[in-house]
Amino acid sequence: MSIPQSATQVYLKNCPTGFINPKFNEADSTFEIKTTPIPELKEGQVLVKILYLSNDPTQRSWFRKLGDDTPSYLPPVHEGTPVASFGVAEIIESKSTKYGKGDLVLGRVYWGNYAVLPETLIFNKIDQSFGLPLEFYLSVLGFTTLTAFFGLTEVAEFKGTKEGEKGKVVCVSAASGATGSSVVQIAKHLLGASKVIGISGSDEKCKWVESLGADLCVNYKSETWKQDISDYLGDEKIDVYFDNVGGEILSHVLTQMNKYGHVAACGAISGYNDHSAFSVSTWPFIITERLTVRGFIVSDFGAKYPETINTLVGAIKGGKLKTDGAYHVEKLTGDDTETRLENIPRIWNLLFEDNKPNVLSLSTITNEYLIHCFGISKTRKSDIFLMSEFVVFHQTCVFSIEQIIKKD
Repeated sequence: MSIPQSATQVYLKNCPTGFINPKFNEADSTFEIKTTPIPELKEGQVLVKILYLSNDPTQRSWFRKLGDDTPSYLPPVHEGTPVASFGVAEIIESKSTKYGKGDLVLGRVYWGNYAVLPETLIFNKIDQSFGLPLEFYLSVLGFTTLTAFFGLTEVAEFKGTKEGEKGKVVCVSAASGATGSSVVQIAKHLLGASKVIGISGSDEKCKWVESLGADLCVNYKSETWKQDISDYLGDEKIDVYFDNVGGEILSHVLTQMNKYGHVAACGAISGYNDHSAFSVSTWPFIITERLTVRGFIVSDFGAKYPETINTLVGAIKGGKLKTDGAYHVEKLTGDDTETRLENIPRIWNLLFEDNKPNVLSLSTITNEYLIHCFGISKTRKSDIFLMSEFVVFHQTCVFSIEQIIKKD
């Protein structure tokens, strides 16, 4: 392909203090779209065509006002800079000694069609010899599943259940999301947990979580969810809690933990738009039950990505990690790249609405498709809308490119 001369990307215009405004061309719009010339590559840089984007709640925590240098585990997204996202990309030009033209890579890219990246923002070269769809690398082989694996095995120190041992009791919040659903499957099918308890936001989601292997899933919107967990546990307690939400749910689960239990603190989605929801009211249980609470970021374990992906590939081929699910395809309108990119914030914002699925990832195939994958969406099945260049595709955690009807 010819080398593009410009890149069109979504920029952070106004850093929100609460909920975002996903609309464009308003005074308080959170985002704006810019088309800028692509600069000449420097040593150690690559030019990529962005193929797939993973949209996650944690992106909200990256936003900063101009001049705000509050420390972050990843470079922040300041006002006036492109919005970052984890994604899969194809290298179309390279001045890197690590990655060459034609390589498919997993890294930190931007909401847009093309980007110049330093090689330090590329986390892994995709091994195409596995013969798996690229979209798997942002779902069952992506950061969310790697997060689930390392959170359980490294952070919570649950390495597996030996023959004759009693398995651990594992609980996970946001269990119908991409990370949470991976926790359920890894804990139950790879590590041999005796009981897996999921917490999610609807009865429908809970049924799906239980279909993945959870022994119980409770709807936190139910008045009885706390008692439901206690009744199910009986005399047992929770050994491992994988926390994706913080706040009230974390406060309650701490009261149900076994002595010397482990809490893998992965996310705090309950407070991303309302910091008062971060509050934890049962802190003394951490002391009295001698709990280990450890926060972590998936990149902490970057050196273990290749071997872990090999493990996960084996789990997929052995049927221990599900790769199929319900899906919905939504049409995006617009006759040009800029107009179509305006849909990304709208879709991403669904993460923070009451009627959202718990996790959302979105992927773009430049000039062909815009594909959007939900943690769970079962309201409509097999709806496909043809359009000039882009479609949006919703699915449980992964999607199959064979389901997309490409316009001739």
